[in-house]
Amino acid sequence: MQILIKPIITEKSSKLGESLNQYGFVVNKKASKDDIREAVEKMYGVNVQKVNTMNYLGKKRIRFTKSGVMQGKKSDFKKAIVSILDGQTIDFYESV
Repeated sequence: MQILIKPIITEKSSKLGESLNQYGFVVNKKASKDDIREAVEKMYGVNVQKVNTMNYLGKKRIRFTKSGVMQGKKSDFKKAIVSILDGQTIDFYESV
């Protein structure tokens, strides 16, 4: 089971990373806080203080097309905010 799906790279998450040493990740819906802590520590080599998780429901989408109205839904996902110790950082752009 893959725990970390992708990092959240937005203006708000970048600001949290710089000021509070908090980084966001989209994670597997079945992952626990301990699983997330171990995955981040193993992948990025940092010490995790705490993990906060949130479950998001997918939004409904409606499109008006030639053939009529099409309805759909985006996928549900789980987000984790990881706090790391002072003096440590995670660089998402090092391999780019």
